[in-house]
Amino acid sequence: MTTMKEAAAEFLSKKRIAVAGVSRESGGAHGGNPVYLRLRDRGYDVFPVNPNADTVEGDSAYPNLGTIPGGVEAVVIATHPKVARDVMQECIDLEIKHVWMHRGPGGGSVNHDAAEMGRGAGLTVLEGGCPLMYAQTADMGHKVLRGVLSLVGRIPREV
Repeated sequence: MTTMKEAAAEFLSKKRIAVAGVSRESGGAHGGNPVYLRLRDRGYDVFPVNPNADTVEGDSAYPNLGTIPGGVEAVVIATHPKVARDVMQECIDLEIKHVWMHRGPGGGSVNHDAAEMGRGAGLTVLEGGCPLMYAQTADMGHKVLRGVLSLVGRIPREV
């Protein structure tokens, strides 16, 4: 098994990342938007995915993963858990091998059936936590949150 920290480092080594489920509302507390903005600010080629938006955070948005020019290497799922299965299927179909199902203190986007579906197709699926809790994308608040959520079992130790 791979540790969560190792899987996070591998995920964050990818430079073309889509964030599925970003909100049309700029800034807000929605999990996808802060992830999108931090990745963008840290130099990633990051693509917002929202089928109901033309732009997100001032950038062109895409209705689905398949419409992103040149594709992506990894996807953060920040949708409702019910939608996560559809996004996972799209990752499988497009052969996107690295998927992170976002989850902070709330319910997040984790859908265990979707995660198992992805793993069954050979994808690396990070089931919980947030990319902003690790490596070059982390800030102190997210690092503390990672420690707390790890202690209470909300972030897996292994992937």
